[in-house]
Amino acid sequence: MAAAQGQRSDGAGEMDGSEGNVADAAPPPFRAAVEALREARLRPEIEIEPTRPPQRLAPYAYALEAAVVDGEEDLADGRLVLLHDPAGHDAWKGQFRFVTLVRAELEPEMAADPLLPEVCWTWLTGALRSRGLSVGEASGTVTRAGSYYFGGLSERPPASQIEIRASWTPREGGAGVPDTAAHLGAWCELLCQVAGLPPAGPTGDGSVVSLPQRRGPLSP
Repeated sequence: MAAAQGQRSDGAGEMDGSEGNVADAAPPPFRAAVEALREARLRPEIEIEPTRPPQRLAPYAYALEAAVVDGEEDLADGRLVLLHDPAGHDAWKGQFRFVTLVRAELEPEMAADPLLPEVCWTWLTGALRSRGLSVGEASGTVTRAGSYYFGGLSERPPASQIEIRASWTPREGGAGVPDTAAHLGAWCELLCQVAGLPPAGPTGDGSVVSLPQRRGPLSP
């Protein structure tokens, strides 16, 4: 990602309440990891802002919501959560964990492709590898759903949606802090590919197939 063309991941303006502030009492590794997320430079197509994190998954959490925007149209959206447990977590095999949801609407013929789930998963793993990121205990699901409209809604065309849910443990670097900015960049690359944009990561050359851009904004 070209930092000079991107935007900071904390968005514009002040952050307040539980959607932006990290308590001074939080462990230094967590504060450093969050600060790296806030300072990350992202692709200009990404609009991102902090949001209320989950309260019960870990002692400390920070969350971001993002959308890939073309004009006034959202091509894809998602949520990325950074969890931290200073005591470590047996299932994570580490002190940090990323949890994510990414979704976009598809053309019906693309949604019918039997290889689509595998392709979507490789976009995530490939984006992480392209940044030299080592992860552990990665897991997730790729779900396709179709909607058909009847009665008063019968004029709407059928709609198909892809949803990716995933989590992984980032390897910790110096002072026990993972490279959260690089992980955020990889996640945004996944978001852009699901939206139908060509990859623009460090090794992206535009040759990787992305989903065609969908027809309209995501339903709430």
